[in-house]
Amino acid sequence: MSANIYRYELHVRLKSVLIWSAALAFLILFFLSLFPAFAGQAALMDEMLARFPAEMRAAFNLDKMDLATLLGYFSFTFLFVQLCMAIQASNYGFGLLSIEEAELTADFLLSKPVSRIQVLTSKLLAAVTGLVLTNLVVWVSSFIAISLFKGEREYELQTLLLLLFSGIIFQLFFLSVGMVISLLVRRVRNVTPYGLGLGFGAYLLSAFSGVIKDIVLELLTPFKQFDVTYIVAHGAYDMPLVWLNVGITVVALAASYWLYLHRDIPAVS
Repeated sequence: MSANIYRYELHVRLKSVLIWSAALAFLILFFLSLFPAFAGQAALMDEMLARFPAEMRAAFNLDKMDLATLLGYFSFTFLFVQLCMAIQASNYGFGLLSIEEAELTADFLLSKPVSRIQVLTSKLLAAVTGLVLTNLVVWVSSFIAISLFKGEREYELQTLLLLLFSGIIFQLFFLSVGMVISLLVRRVRNVTPYGLGLGFGAYLLSAFSGVIKDIVLELLTPFKQFDVTYIVAHGAYDMPLVWLNVGITVVALAASYWLYLHRDIPAVS
């Protein structure tokens, strides 16, 4: 690893980390501030949700959530947090190496006395550090919001910790998959469409899986591999799917290193 590259990449990414962290903190605090009203009108909420189409309830897992309970409502909130975290990690993955090529600075970087493995490792660690910082903000915001708005309601701390801890593993999947896709395409000029496509695409697969009960789709998306309703209901992860998630992440990281080591880097003509 190159300490200079790591510090530079972390510095460049710091503004993005702060924006994503602030947005997620606001999202959590805003949603949890509504919890007392939801819990106080539980019967009315159940009646309203019953009027929604069954397919819509299944797509958003509303048929499995009890919004009158603290963890049930938090799992509903965390689903939107997951979506934002997926887009953030996807953006970092797609931009990790493609920005250098798009700006034609990759050949300048590789002309320095550092190997390609050092370059990729330094950039990857900087991106992971940014994701860890975002996750720390999510943890702190969640505990603050729950303390402020839970009232007299109790909750299972271990289950909450499982939900929060899944965040970094969840994001590593999108980081690694985004990176390997960016190396498979010729050039990524703008990471935003790719990041949104991967994040929302995985979410839509999860939604369709909930509607049509297709196990194949469940295997493809982290939104099912770390299904918030499953974690809350069982107080544990669905370990076969979690190991599948980890396996895909490891394969994607290994493939990224191989592709980058054998990639023709465009030079300034």
